[in-house]
Amino acid sequence: MMSISVLPVLALSALSITLIVVLVVLIALIVFLYIYGNKLQKKQETAQKQMQVGAQTVSMLVIDKKRIKLKEAGFPQIVIDQTPRYLRGSKVPVVKAKIGPKITTLMCDEKVFEVIPVKKEVKVVMNGIYIMEIKSARGGLEERPEKLGFFKRMKKNIFKK
Repeated sequence: MMSISVLPVLALSALSITLIVVLVVLIALIVFLYIYGNKLQKKQETAQKQMQVGAQTVSMLVIDKKRIKLKEAGFPQIVIDQTPRYLRGSKVPVVKAKIGPKITTLMCDEKVFEVIPVKKEVKVVMNGIYIMEIKSARGGLEERPEKLGFFKRMKKNIFKK
């Protein structure tokens, strides 16, 4: 007679097995997000380089600036068609400016939108209808005060008294 002895390979509870599986899935997710993030970053860098190649410095008079929906901004239809569907309803920073004798609607970068002065002449770096950078402004650039968080405002109000 032959007896078979069963050796316990791993005696783990159901909770520990579940935790191990969750840990493996989380590690796989982190690796995937890291690789995907690098891929998106490289894509953005190449797009930025292409925009810098076609950029030109232009002098213009800023008439108005505001955040409005892409469809309501008055951009050419090809711009709206090239925008992904989920972004068409979002508000974008738009600047109306006089470049030479022509009044044009332009889209601009968020950082530029915050400091670009209204009713002043500015020199900007732009590519097509996109303002990428502001070089200088006649009369100076607008300096926005730093936005304070809730706790900093409360601390300032308490110690002000």
